[in-house]
Amino acid sequence: MITLTTDFGLRDPYVAEMKGAILTINPKAMLIDITHNVEKFNIRMGSFMLASAAPYFPKGTTHLIIVDPGVGTERRGIVVQTKRGFFVGPDNGVLMLAAQSQGIESIYELSNPNLMFPQTSNTFHGRDIFAPAAAYIDRGTQPRDFGSEIKDPVLPHFSVVEQIRGVLNGEILYIDDFGNVIFNIKEKIMPNSPVISIKLPQVSLKLKFCKTYGEATTGEPIVLVGSHGFVELALNQGSAAEKFNLKVGDKIAIMVD
Repeated sequence: MITLTTDFGLRDPYVAEMKGAILTINPKAMLIDITHNVEKFNIRMGSFMLASAAPYFPKGTTHLIIVDPGVGTERRGIVVQTKRGFFVGPDNGVLMLAAQSQGIESIYELSNPNLMFPQTSNTFHGRDIFAPAAAYIDRGTQPRDFGSEIKDPVLPHFSVVEQIRGVLNGEILYIDDFGNVIFNIKEKIMPNSPVISIKLPQVSLKLKFCKTYGEATTGEPIVLVGSHGFVELALNQGSAAEKFNLKVGDKIAIMVD
């Protein structure tokens, strides 16, 4: 099984070209679209989409993601092997949020020309390098056959949470269509407390740490862990992002009372 996540949209033929490249090499491949509506060049958004969806696919799945503003530069292409599957894409951090959560075992550079299309475009590595790599992996090719092992992948700054004297310093990773504000903080590092203090760019709040949206009254802000495992600030039947004038990338801090 191969999943696809891109910022290509569906108006142009790019997604179809990638699927055609995969099926030429591996006609039996099962292709699953996660999304092709990642905001153009938005590595953070692509990372979140993939990290949210990847845990629900079977062991052995190959995840192909193309959000690649550095195509044509010296940035590497990589395949990451984890305890549950494989991740293929550019070495710009877009793979790592999802891959790290599955336990990384090895990372190899995509440099073997025998596992690419013979004529490689300078502007469409998704079709000519990454799609063939995903197809070959799904067919059973070992990651080590693609090139040299690397130990210094690009790590996204937005995956880093600092813990200083009981304070979690993070940032806003994503804002969904409901206006829920999703932080880059995972449930496992959250303190066990019924009340959470949050410092936002323009205001500090002391909120209930709830399990569901329904524990709040209409219009009441709360903190909870969303279905994707990230901590979020939500407003019952409203938009927390609008109410507190928040945007992706804003810095936040969480303290415990």
